[in-house]
Amino acid sequence: MEQINHPKHYNSHPSGVECITIARHHNFNIGNVFKYLWRAGLKDGNSNIQDLKKAKWYLEDEIGRVENELQKNKIEQESNDR
Repeated sequence: MEQINHPKHYNSHPSGVECITIARHHNFNIGNVFKYLWRAGLKDGNSNIQDLKKAKWYLEDEIGRVENELQKNKIEQESNDR
C-alpha cells in the first residue's frame, strides 16, 4: 500500500515534503509539471529526459490555455466597451 499512497519517487525530496502536498495547490497542468519535475529520473522505468519532456508538455499546454483565456477576455472586454 505504501507504493500506492506514498511512492518513493514522489516522497524522496530532501525537504521531506511529498510532491502531492505542493501539486494539489495548483491546477491540473501545473500540478503535473511539479510532479514530473519532482520525480525526474527517480521512477523505475522512466528516464530523466522522459519525465522532463512530460513536464514540458504540460507547461506548454498551460501556456496555451492561459493565452487563449487572455485572448477570450480581451475580446469580451472589447465587446463590452462598444
